[in-house]
Amino acid sequence: MKEQPRTAAPKGTVERLAKLKEAIERYRYEYHVLDRSSISPEALDSLKRELTEIEGRYPELVTPDSPSQRVAGAPLPGFQKVRHEVPQWSFNDAFTPEEMREFDARVKRFLGQAGTGPGAAGTGAPAPTYTCEHKIDGLKIVLTYERGRLVRAATRGDGTVGEDVTENVKTIESVPLALREPVDIVVEGECWMAKSTLEALNKERAAHGEEAFANPRNLAAGSIRQLDPKVAASRRLDSFIYDIARLGSGIAFPPTQHEELEYLRRLGFKVNRHYKHCADIEEAIAYWREWQKKMPKEDYWADGVVVKTDERAYQLALGYTGKAPRWGIAFKFPAAQVTTVLEDVVFQVGRMGTVTPVAVLAPVSIAGSTVSRATLHNEDEIKRLDVRIGDTVVLQKAGDVIPDIVAVVPELRPAGARPFAWPSRVAACGGDGRIERVPGEAAWRCVSRDSFEQQRRKLHYFASKHCFDIDGMGPKAIDALLESGLIAGPADIFDLKKGDLMGLDRFAEKSADNLIRAIDKARTVTPARFLASLSIPQVGEETSYDLARHFKTVEAVMAASEESLMSVYGVGETVARSLAGWSADPANKKLVKGLLKRVTVAEAEPAGEGSPSASKLAGLTFVFTGTMPTLDREEAQSAVRRLGGGVSGSVSKKTSYVVAGAEAGSKLDKARALGVNVIDEKAFRALAGL
Repeated sequence: MKEQPRTAAPKGTVERLAKLKEAIERYRYEYHVLDRSSISPEALDSLKRELTEIEGRYPELVTPDSPSQRVAGAPLPGFQKVRHEVPQWSFNDAFTPEEMREFDARVKRFLGQAGTGPGAAGTGAPAPTYTCEHKIDGLKIVLTYERGRLVRAATRGDGTVGEDVTENVKTIESVPLALREPVDIVVEGECWMAKSTLEALNKERAAHGEEAFANPRNLAAGSIRQLDPKVAASRRLDSFIYDIARLGSGIAFPPTQHEELEYLRRLGFKVNRHYKHCADIEEAIAYWREWQKKMPKEDYWADGVVVKTDERAYQLALGYTGKAPRWGIAFKFPAAQVTTVLEDVVFQVGRMGTVTPVAVLAPVSIAGSTVSRATLHNEDEIKRLDVRIGDTVVLQKAGDVIPDIVAVVPELRPAGARPFAWPSRVAACGGDGRIERVPGEAAWRCVSRDSFEQQRRKLHYFASKHCFDIDGMGPKAIDALLESGLIAGPADIFDLKKGDLMGLDRFAEKSADNLIRAIDKARTVTPARFLASLSIPQVGEETSYDLARHFKTVEAVMAASEESLMSVYGVGETVARSLAGWSADPANKKLVKGLLKRVTVAEAEPAGEGSPSASKLAGLTFVFTGTMPTLDREEAQSAVRRLGGGVSGSVSKKTSYVVAGAEAGSKLDKARALGVNVIDEKAFRALAGL
């Protein structure tokens, strides 16, 4: 039967639809931007329902900025990558008023040197003012509008490339689909989940026997990354917009930060109403102190105050460092602390045989996360704390830094608790389990260097993206292969057949095919990756790269004497002795020979000079302290050197960044005292582009 032509919408219906959209947008603006409501939620729902019914009858009237488009129909197949028009920076952190005064001094000194502000005219030093805003604990979003209509919403990603999450962000009622002026603009803000919303969601989950959500930030991020926009809509997220990244030509940029916030509000964005323009840094510090006490009363989480130089002319003059604006800083609230009970101390063995004590804790919630383990760093730290089994300990978490035991509550110590006795043996070391202290260091290591635990850690690293990069061969797959006896060392990986995998619980036909293809793809490797994969003591990723560039082949490196190894830039006596000794060991010679029979070593990576990434960290000096979640310290240091930066073992005023992990100690304290930028692994990866 021939389809009848659709009847065009009557003029009156078109006009009614336009008025409905205008009214719904006005009420949205009143509620989310002006914090008032002149209509009940039920009445507003009725207007939305009428709009949806009209659009259902006349689909040609549906526009991208219609309120009905906040929840799309079909789930998304995946997220597209988006390259940001403007790089997305993150702020450096400050933790004390003194650090803020040092920030203020740096701003004034830089402006004076640049000849910017009153000082340039000889009328006195530059006198910047500051705007303070709450540092919302949520997920950063970047919104792009063309002629006032939302065309794209993206996550921050690595600062250069994010994910297109437009359909999910459209479900956030406080994000306008159409602005109150037809401008081209890119804005930055935060999406977040209210405390009351999280509580309501957890009540619903409890009623269905589901586990409660603990971390509001992770929940907000997870909601935005749901492939089904209806799931994102059900999470009832909110937003605050706080910066303009780009403004269309012909439109004057607001001259100050506080005027920029007012302009954003006029356009229809929800702006946090508690921002304050401060005359000087002391007033900003007073604002920070005030909101430490008041923040718990708000219906959102904030972990500090963002302090920005108010004058745009000053912001432009100050510019950016490698990762952060010089004109702003995140002034963090004091670290969250909770108490819990130390139930046990266990030991982890790394791929190089390093033994690390780990505290097993009674599970406790801190800063939105449930924690049951924390590092105890080393023997010296255990003695300093005098921590004992059964002790009540103080657990601290500052920002994104991994929780750390900072003190013991001696009054609650159980009767008969004895000082912790450092073991002489650790079973995971294999053999007789003996351990020894590394000369000149606080670390201990296994005497036997060939335990099962070390072997599995080495194999995990061998297959990782830093070495052979075998897709699908993660730690769990390797453990399964080891436990089944299918592999005992790296060379065995390249002898695997599909039939071998099909007998394992983790593998079906498709996954087995995929892994065999990934292994075949990994059979060609550069000399640098080959050398790094061997887990030679003292030879990390960058040293492997330097050796490969100098000697050209793996065989030449293995045959090199200590003297010739020391001729390589960056290779000192300790590294040369370790590498030469390792290469002379018959078992290691057999390992290398077996691998070379099974893989093809391609040409070495080209020299870094002249490549854009080679100078990415040029002029910056890094100090690494503690254990990072996924990066070995030597890997991180190698990445810095490869990108043109420098690495130091001590903190000074010349240090650009201190990268703090779970074992951060006195170096972190000194960094904060000197006002040196402190970042975690996530921020370091973003800065280095890893």
